[in-house]
Amino acid sequence: MHSLFRSLRSCAVSLVALSLVLSASLPLLAAETEFRSVSTEVLKDMLDGKKPFVLIDARTQEEYQEAHIGRAINITEKGFAEQAGTLPSDKAALLVFYCNGIKCGKSKKVALKAKGAGYSNILIYANGFPGWEEKGMPIVAGANYAKKIETTKLSAAALEKLLREKKGDYLLVDVRDEFEFAEGHIAGAINIPAETFAARSGVLPKEKGIIVYCNSGGRSYMAYRKLTKLGYPTIFQTTLAEWKEAGFPVVKSQL
Repeated sequence: MHSLFRSLRSCAVSLVALSLVLSASLPLLAAETEFRSVSTEVLKDMLDGKKPFVLIDARTQEEYQEAHIGRAINITEKGFAEQAGTLPSDKAALLVFYCNGIKCGKSKKVALKAKGAGYSNILIYANGFPGWEEKGMPIVAGANYAKKIETTKLSAAALEKLLREKKGDYLLVDVRDEFEFAEGHIAGAINIPAETFAARSGVLPKEKGIIVYCNSGGRSYMAYRKLTKLGYPTIFQTTLAEWKEAGFPVVKSQL
């Protein structure tokens, strides 16, 4: 009898413990909610077809004012309570959220707020504004959109020293075309052509310094600019021309 009582008490304790674990995990499960995604081409068709939906830019107000996708309204995570009044009263209305590319979490965070407010028809445009801009899609640009930024440049000697001594802390990215990369590049570099840079930036870890280069600086400047918009904290720019002029070697690869 005592043995049975101990067994029942043990089961009860286990159930209580399991209940506590499940309760604690509920916020985590909610945070991991996955939303359906939409491609650049589909979003363009939706905008062109005048499909009834609301496009929400989840970036900061400053980023939105600099440039945004046409028809988009700006709702931020922190300002959701005040800005939610701009959303339709119909909770079944289609909402599409975007922010600064595939590694930006702002769109999902605001989408979760909308879901918590009762909206059930939600899509995420994961490529975000950088991906939209990269494909030459129409945007609404503010006065500061074309303002030139200052890049942090590395000399050939500084780059060689950095790659030799702290290679694991940095990722070198050649933003030229594939055939140019194959003809000769800096050893250890990966190739992400400038015209697809934002769309493929998901392979770049934010915890590492990112060094972009091209032949003379034009394309790597554009890549650098995109990285700043994508929220990368440590970015450098250099050129292959200077690397070669300093007498450092390049390696070839096959297409």
